[in-house]
Amino acid sequence: MTLMKTYKRFDLNFVKGNGVYLYEKNGDKYLDFVAGIAVNVLGHSNEKIVKAIKDQSEKLLHISNLYYDDHQINLSKKLIELSDHQSVFFCNSGTEAIEGALKIARKYGLKKGKNKILYFDNAFHGRTLGALSVTSNEKYKKSFKPLVPNVEKVKLNSEKDFLEKFDESVCAVIIEPIQGEGGINPVDQDFLQLIRDETSMNDALLIFDEVQAGIGRTGTFFAYQGFDVIPDVIALAKGLGGGVPIGAFIANEKADVLSYGDHGCTFGGNPLVTAVSNVVVDEVSKQDFLQQVTEKGNYLKIKLNDLMKNSNIITQVKGKGLMIGVDFEIDPKIIVKLALEEKLLIINAGVNTIRLVPALNVSYKEIDAFIYLFGKVVKKAEKL
Repeated sequence: MTLMKTYKRFDLNFVKGNGVYLYEKNGDKYLDFVAGIAVNVLGHSNEKIVKAIKDQSEKLLHISNLYYDDHQINLSKKLIELSDHQSVFFCNSGTEAIEGALKIARKYGLKKGKNKILYFDNAFHGRTLGALSVTSNEKYKKSFKPLVPNVEKVKLNSEKDFLEKFDESVCAVIIEPIQGEGGINPVDQDFLQLIRDETSMNDALLIFDEVQAGIGRTGTFFAYQGFDVIPDVIALAKGLGGGVPIGAFIANEKADVLSYGDHGCTFGGNPLVTAVSNVVVDEVSKQDFLQQVTEKGNYLKIKLNDLMKNSNIITQVKGKGLMIGVDFEIDPKIIVKLALEEKLLIINAGVNTIRLVPALNVSYKEIDAFIYLFGKVVKKAEKL
């Protein structure tokens, strides 16, 4: 095998996708509730995305950020109009967006003599050195130390721990409003408000990592809009491109501190990916679309709660919109493996959680199909 051994891949080779289904090389059809890990928000082979790729590929793929491009300009305008912010930087991935947000934080704090960044237990922000520094899981970090200094971990939803560790040296606090990799853990509304109040009063920045929770995933276009707390910086990726590699971080006036030479990205926001992202944003930002995400998410949670009532291994159903976690008393990797036997794709998160992040345009019929298969999986697991 010529690929580096950085992934423990399933023995599957997918060659085609359509909506919420993937087709293996041998012809088997799988119901996909992974969606490229919350990426394919409009499903596989979406007609509008395919058309955008075809049309743009015949015109222009890449020019670098030495020049202007209408697709990039239009996309930046849309993101700013949809948010409470002022400027956008385009990159290629979520971890790159986090790196940019951390650089904003450090530059913002430089003249003020502030350089400490607070993050939270169970947080996951990426695998580059900066992002790893504010990621909680030690197994991802131990082989790459020393990491970026002057960061400190806080217990999630603990007002006491946060206030003890928040001091005049803090330049920024970074948090996922709903933790993804950490186990689909929503942050308490009051705790988010406390962080916002303290950062505002003490001239520090609040950074939201919405790489997984943003772009309609939780039922509002930006996740922060469902919590009534406005961050200074937002990191985005995954769903922003609907399958093509694009990330972004956006800043309000206070945090708009980067200048010429401070940051760069060769491929970031090129004509191809921004042409596609414009299509995604146009679709996902529609109010009826977002309302459907909320309603379908509620429907899915009702069905999952029904399963839980009749199960002795499901302990909790949690999440928001179509970012849902199901906690088990057994190793969730067992559930993932059993699901493959039923031609169902799901993934685990945290210690004991199954993460469900299907395409946002999944139908009720497809949700019912998932519940049927997932119910079979749970019954199999209960007999182990």
